[in-house]
Amino acid sequence: MKIKTLVKSSAGLSLGLLLSGSVLAESVMRVASWLPPTHPQNAIVLTTWGKWIDEATQGRVKMKIEYGMGHPKTMFDLVEDNVVDASWSVHGYIPGRFKLTESVELPNLNANAEAASVAFWRVSNKYYKQANEHEGLVVAALFTHGPGQIHLAEPINSLADMKNRKIRLGGGIQTQLGERMGVTAVGAPAPKVYEMMQQGVVDGVFIPTGEQKTLRLNEVTKQLVLLPGGMYVMSFSIFMNPDFLNSLSKEDKAAILAVSGEKLSALAGRAWDGGDAEGLIVAKNAGVSILEVKKGDLIDQEFQSMIVGMDEDYLERVSKRDVDASAALKELRKIARNYVSESAQAKTAQN
Repeated sequence: MKIKTLVKSSAGLSLGLLLSGSVLAESVMRVASWLPPTHPQNAIVLTTWGKWIDEATQGRVKMKIEYGMGHPKTMFDLVEDNVVDASWSVHGYIPGRFKLTESVELPNLNANAEAASVAFWRVSNKYYKQANEHEGLVVAALFTHGPGQIHLAEPINSLADMKNRKIRLGGGIQTQLGERMGVTAVGAPAPKVYEMMQQGVVDGVFIPTGEQKTLRLNEVTKQLVLLPGGMYVMSFSIFMNPDFLNSLSKEDKAAILAVSGEKLSALAGRAWDGGDAEGLIVAKNAGVSILEVKKGDLIDQEFQSMIVGMDEDYLERVSKRDVDASAALKELRKIARNYVSESAQAKTAQN
């Protein structure tokens, strides 16, 4: 009797452990990131996406963000080579591969990052997908940062003063703006900018206002030049390894895709907009001189003259991509400039 009871108890325990293990079994989605953990892209965007995935898969897929895995341009390779399951990066770091993405970066978009990101996602899916620039990856989101502005160690009075200054540029449309402005371009990932400005390696950087806080540029910047609508925005993508997705159940794969796309793109843009607002406050509190350029001011006139022909140059660069790039550019700008966020729609409805 005692032996039977022992066997029965052991069997019950084994079954309990088996059931418990099946309930607790989960897939870990490893996501590589390259900016500090406190940056909105990590603290808000990836963290929120991880929560969405957790909820959508009922806890079966958990996200783990990993840092310090290399230069942002290597993130595409890390995901393609199955080193990590997902990541995000800058299209401009791989110019030969990504060309159509420059459409959203061009000057005079005149929209915030959330609007630009939603427009970028919609137009890319309608026009650019067939060009397959993200071949080997599953695109989870397409987005931009906020308007790129000029952060300087020493002030200027006009864009003519920028000539020959050493400026860190991040690729893409920034490179062309730098050439037209006559600066000496210096390449480096964004997290290195603080050190480079502190040591005098560069005289400034083209980057969004939010980095006054997240990269502590308020400590090394004397002047922040804010052009109307900014000079450009930079395009990014969040991408996943298809093998990782296919290793999941159809239900979980569908759940992850359902909380990605335009929803995730809008979140990413919105987080950058919030970061820019905080960055401007930090800059002002730190005593950084803010040169807020108005439309028609000398610097605005210089800038508008400087960028003449950039749209046409872009359309020529992508002419072999076999897409209607001209129509896509027009539609992208129309969507971005007329975009109304869900929160704004809700406020309007309440009123």
